[in-house]
Amino acid sequence: MKILLQVIILFFGVSLNAFAQKGTIRGTVTDAANGEPLFGVNAVIAGTTTGAVTDFDGKFQINVEPGTYTLQISFVTYQKITIEGVEVKEGGVNIIDNISMKEDVAQLGEVVVTAKAIRTTEAALLTVKRKSTNLMDGISSASFRKIGDSDAGEAVKRVTGVSVEGGKYVYVRGLGDRYTKTMLNGVDIPGLDPDRNSLQIDIFPTNLIDNMVVLKSAVAEMPADFTGGVVNIETKDFPEEKILDVSLGVSFNPSMHFNDNYLDYEGSSTDWLGFDNGSRDLPNPDLARSIGQEYPAPTSPDFSNEEVFDYNNSFDQTLGASQATSFMDYNFGLTSGNQFVLPNDYKIGYIFSGSYKSTTTFYDDIIYGEYQKPGGSEERTELITANVQTGQQASKNILLGGLAGLALKTPNSKYRFTAMHLQNGESTAAQFAINDDPEDLAQGKSGFGATSDNIAYSERSLTNYLLNGEHHSSDNAWTIDWKVSPTFSNIQDPDFRKAAFSLDQGEPTLAAGQAGLPYRIWRYLDEINVVGKVDVTHSFELFNDNSKLKFGGSYVYKERDFEILGYTLQFFGGQPDWSGDPNEILADENLYPNDGNGFLNTINTKPNSNAYNSTVDNIAGYTSFEFNPISTLKVVAGLRAENYVQRHTGRDTNFAQGNVEEGKNLEDEKVLDNLNLFPSLNTILNLTERQNLRFSYFKTIARPSFKELSFAQIIDPISNRIFNGGLFVYEGEWDGNLRSTLVDNIDLRWELFLDRDELISASVFYKGFSDPIELVRIRTQLTSNEYQVRNLGDSRAYGAEIEFRKSLGFISPGLENFSVNGNYTYTKSLLQMSETEYQSRLDYEKPGENIDETRPMAGQAPYVINAGIIYDDIDKSFDAGIFYNVQGPTLVVVGGSLFPDVYTEPFHSVNFNLNKRFGANEQFSLNVSVNNILGDVREEFYKAYESSDQYFNRRDPGTSFGVGFGYSF
Repeated sequence: MKILLQVIILFFGVSLNAFAQKGTIRGTVTDAANGEPLFGVNAVIAGTTTGAVTDFDGKFQINVEPGTYTLQISFVTYQKITIEGVEVKEGGVNIIDNISMKEDVAQLGEVVVTAKAIRTTEAALLTVKRKSTNLMDGISSASFRKIGDSDAGEAVKRVTGVSVEGGKYVYVRGLGDRYTKTMLNGVDIPGLDPDRNSLQIDIFPTNLIDNMVVLKSAVAEMPADFTGGVVNIETKDFPEEKILDVSLGVSFNPSMHFNDNYLDYEGSSTDWLGFDNGSRDLPNPDLARSIGQEYPAPTSPDFSNEEVFDYNNSFDQTLGASQATSFMDYNFGLTSGNQFVLPNDYKIGYIFSGSYKSTTTFYDDIIYGEYQKPGGSEERTELITANVQTGQQASKNILLGGLAGLALKTPNSKYRFTAMHLQNGESTAAQFAINDDPEDLAQGKSGFGATSDNIAYSERSLTNYLLNGEHHSSDNAWTIDWKVSPTFSNIQDPDFRKAAFSLDQGEPTLAAGQAGLPYRIWRYLDEINVVGKVDVTHSFELFNDNSKLKFGGSYVYKERDFEILGYTLQFFGGQPDWSGDPNEILADENLYPNDGNGFLNTINTKPNSNAYNSTVDNIAGYTSFEFNPISTLKVVAGLRAENYVQRHTGRDTNFAQGNVEEGKNLEDEKVLDNLNLFPSLNTILNLTERQNLRFSYFKTIARPSFKELSFAQIIDPISNRIFNGGLFVYEGEWDGNLRSTLVDNIDLRWELFLDRDELISASVFYKGFSDPIELVRIRTQLTSNEYQVRNLGDSRAYGAEIEFRKSLGFISPGLENFSVNGNYTYTKSLLQMSETEYQSRLDYEKPGENIDETRPMAGQAPYVINAGIIYDDIDKSFDAGIFYNVQGPTLVVVGGSLFPDVYTEPFHSVNFNLNKRFGANEQFSLNVSVNNILGDVREEFYKAYESSDQYFNRRDPGTSFGVGFGYSF
């Protein structure tokens, strides 16, 4: 506490007047041989004694009068560097962040460069990539401005082998979100979507991010639960210069915005802030939880008619969407930060950033389809319509984010504290026409037509704290890095409402056996995620070269509470004559004991089968050794151990409904208990100074999520599809034993680093999957659309990657400012089907069809392409580019029996972006963008032998036009 008080006094009491008329030169010096910071380097203004010495981060700071200087960088046994044209303005900061020193083995004297030539963050990131011990790609904050991406989901898809599904979920090397891990500042954080295994990456505005790195091979200090890659998002912490930036952006999509047919409903007064004010709360949830199916209904002797009416009348009577006019997208942000020099060479820095983003979408021809195969013995190959919903779906999404950080640096230590909160609210309204195919009846279907109104609200929040300390010995031979990071996430889906009228000879009616009775759902999820880790590094000399011994450990604790409470409308006797307006259904006259005799009855069991508590304890330890057996070869060998225990409290519907003999009930029972060893080996052969050949082998794991290892049944009220937890048993299909996936990974990469941030690289890789987890259509559930995750057999995937980044100046000097970049990832996957799945496919084999025992692995894209053409004129502070991204057709839902497989259709994304900075000090910025120039449509199709493709999902995002403004004070 005493130290903290001293820091506060110094921070607020230190006099900065001495530097009021001066400017500052700040720089970072690294070793060209390994990319690591150099400690103790002298940085001096030529012809003077004014200078500084680099700290353990390789950083230095010099305060001088305004002017233009020559800076000399020198270090024993290293080549001297002279940097000319270092301009210093009054009160300004000149940052030179990529000074790379070479050993002076041939006594080559000094190197003379200009300051402008080495001031590029992207070049620094390439240096890290070239010297990294594992395979990595990344993108820096400097590129965010150039490309104009507003959030991490848009930015990360520029990275080699990376694609982003739905703008939110990262795929690395074509592998789905299950095999990609997202980390924040090097630690685990939970996702905001309970239906996904990975984090929604679009919740991070780029103005909060320092850089994003995608790691594609493992080292022992990394968590083992990834396969395609780890996306690590580093937030800003210690600003190199004073920052006070504001930004404002708007985007217009002609097919979505200022549309008078937009769908909406009355929400709460705080929806614009990303949370509900309580107007959607469930009336008396404690009562609903305590009495289960003895809910106050006419059949219960415990409640009077008046009490039944009052309780039913306490629910919001709005069940239908109404037309409104949509507004365009807009966003704004504020970022402020600075650092100060304190006595005794202490430095303190702060960063604050806030952002607000409102996005409105409207799809006026959305499709959700369900199809079946005709019988196996039939000649017919065309699919049979089981159920198709077509109509309009509208949503308004609010994302409010804030980050505050404080960092303190001493001569031998650095401390960092950051707090981040993200608030997300999304209001959705939809209207559908439902065709249950009365003319060509599918199995398990009654055949009907209907209309449906669906309204929903999702409120999601994430709060993360990080306390980090980094300590160096006086000779920089020992480093201790520790982190403690708790994260609290909360998800509420208050009052999902669906009201569908079945059409009986054109007349609307409420029918349980057809479109279903009106229902409403409240879903709650609270999750705590606490991470503690420590890493110790010892640097020493072995074989006349630098070596490192690393060891450490981590502990991760997670706990999730999940609950769904739901209600459906029922009637005594006959129903009123309906007009087809869903907002009349809960009118007073239609509620018991009035003439309509309608009442809302719970669909919850007692105990609730749709509630669970799960915990995870993951204790890990590791050691690794990095050494150079010869001067051109680096070897990093490591071993990681993880003891992972997942416990679950929950029960299936059989037990909850009183069938204790056949039902299952778990009370804090272990559903996963594994001690696994994860070896890793990375080798880097320096063919030349700028050319590497890399080889790596590592073992990783993909574990089931809380939701997947549960008895939960989660319905999507928009598409009407139901997810069933993997603990459910389906006789003849699935034994309820969901297991982790172990993966063996092999990578080989050649890379050549050229001048001006240019590079060429080529890779090949192999991955072997034991028991991969895949999403499956449940074959025995014919009357409803139900899905489950299962282990379906072993799989393998192999592929290749190429990447290039090249200026066109070699063609003509007039093309010097033009560059092209691109990357292509090809993957071939094969899964050996289980006997159950293979036989279910043979049962529906068509004449002439030849069903193989292997198929593509679910979630694995066959190819990913990223490409771009960029014009960048540094002198005029102007850049522009056009960028292309596509992912190949991917199996997303595994069929079998009468259900066909579902594949994504390639979405060809072409975007344009332009940036210009202007003003005396370039304090103004302008950004212009056009997204989805081709107007492509996002589609997923059912595919079967000699059958026309039929829609599983379809939505048209249209083309959007955006403009953004920024000002730096």
